[in-house]
Amino acid sequence: MSKTEENEQVTQRRAKLDTLRQTGEAFPNDFRRSHDSGAIYAGYADTDGETLEDATVKVSIAGRLMTRRIMGKASFGNIRDESGDIQIYAQRDRLPEGVYNQVFKKLDLGDIVGVEGTLFRTRTGELTVNVDSLRLLVKALRPLPEKYHGLTDIETRYRQRYVDLLVSHESKEVFRKRAATVTALRAFLDRRGYLEIESPIMQPIPGGANARPFVTHHHALDVDLYLRVAQELYIKRCLVGGFERVYELNRNFRNEGLSTQHNPEFTMLEYNEAYVDFNDYMNLTEEMLREVAVAVVGDSCLTYQGSTIDFGAPFARLSMSAAVCEYNSGLSEADCADSQALARCGQRAGLELDANKSPGALLLDLFEETVESHLISPTFITGYPAEVSPLSRRQASNPDLTDRFELFAAGRELANGFSELNDPEDQANRFSEQARSKASGDAEAMFYDADYINALEHGLPPNAGGGLGVDRYVMILTDSPSIRDVLLFPHMRPETAD
Repeated sequence: MSKTEENEQVTQRRAKLDTLRQTGEAFPNDFRRSHDSGAIYAGYADTDGETLEDATVKVSIAGRLMTRRIMGKASFGNIRDESGDIQIYAQRDRLPEGVYNQVFKKLDLGDIVGVEGTLFRTRTGELTVNVDSLRLLVKALRPLPEKYHGLTDIETRYRQRYVDLLVSHESKEVFRKRAATVTALRAFLDRRGYLEIESPIMQPIPGGANARPFVTHHHALDVDLYLRVAQELYIKRCLVGGFERVYELNRNFRNEGLSTQHNPEFTMLEYNEAYVDFNDYMNLTEEMLREVAVAVVGDSCLTYQGSTIDFGAPFARLSMSAAVCEYNSGLSEADCADSQALARCGQRAGLELDANKSPGALLLDLFEETVESHLISPTFITGYPAEVSPLSRRQASNPDLTDRFELFAAGRELANGFSELNDPEDQANRFSEQARSKASGDAEAMFYDADYINALEHGLPPNAGGGLGVDRYVMILTDSPSIRDVLLFPHMRPETAD
């Protein structure tokens, strides 16, 4: 449909609405339905036509007119509600005087109507409502996408999600599965005695992750506040206070770019438990993702964009240095502690790495550029350098590394976790290092959080924590190529004028 044709339809529909306003029948709110289409099929899908005729089953339904086939004095149409579509059959001589010609035939596709009638089966056996009365409840001023096949322009689908949901059963299913995923994640942790908390979204000091925050200003207090980048530090404050299993499933905000994997507002599950370590939490995370996949899609082995993602098989476990060596020939484990060797390896891979960086920072750069995209099957990467893990406990055998894991699947990070650092002096030193980095221009470095150090000085029990990127997990469960496909209303660049 061209823009001109759409504008003509809008003009015609507005004229019809003006007429309705004059009669006092615009936007009524007194129609009540007895059934939706799902309830009708649930109750009568197996009832034959003769039984229906004898039973005289009366129903009141409401929904959007999606199709209409006018055949002289009688017409068929389809009404869509949240649960699905149901066919209606309207006859001029069965309806009150004038309703067929003055109401039904003047309806536009997309209009919301209320219908009362009797169930029957057509000659082809389709369950149908024989219309006794019909009312226009809402005049749709804009037409549906042509042929009801959905919005073919992907960007328009994201900007006008309400239309996408109207016409696309597949999109609705994605968000039903998203809701089921959130429910199943909560149920998994609730059954294990975890307490769900709510931490501040606006914070005086953003912490818990290396990320550029959004900043706003509170006028009454005359202070800057930051949108939360992670829930972690507040969860650990709760562990200091005596709660031993805590989680939060909510939104975080990071002032970063847009991509198929990134949205500045996203959903994160953060979960911590006292008296366990990162090995226990790898086991817990593996069990959780496997159980939730079965609950949501009925299977732990999925196909994502043509690749098999098997949450049912044991997840691979590999140190970062071993992974980098595996995907970069000629690099040894000893080289992974040598900045010059790592920079030369990066050059061979066509990368421009800063040889002045620490070995740990370079190792992470090389991993992200040469390894991450290859990790299709669920894989835990461990042995993260301490300088890129400011909240992680150091390894007892090698203090340059930490007891940290990240989980990768489908070539992207899904989860991050570690044995939490609970030494207040070590944490204070690492915060100081982060603050120096921030002062030197690193916008993603953490602030020094004195109150968190104060909390640690009261004693944080040994514990482990994890963070799951819910949106990315849902992408895999729904075989969605972009994070925007699993966000009802993703952030978009401003539209440019024609």
